[in-house]
Amino acid sequence: MGPRPFYGSTMLHFLTLLARSKRGATAIEYGLIVALIGITIIVSMSSMASKTIGMWDFVEEKIVPKEE
Repeated sequence: MGPRPFYGSTMLHFLTLLARSKRGATAIEYGLIVALIGITIIVSMSSMASKTIGMWDFVEEKIVPKEE
């Protein structure tokens, strides 16, 4: 066996092999789907949080007497 070619890093070599294989492509596709679902959850939770904060601010205005 001759010397192995230098790929810059082991991780780069691993990612190259992963991208070339069919199983690697499937794993990358599943990873992208999971990332998209995660981003969707974060955005929806952020939107819901701001609506909830607004609701509780309204309740606070109606219940807590204003200081004069």
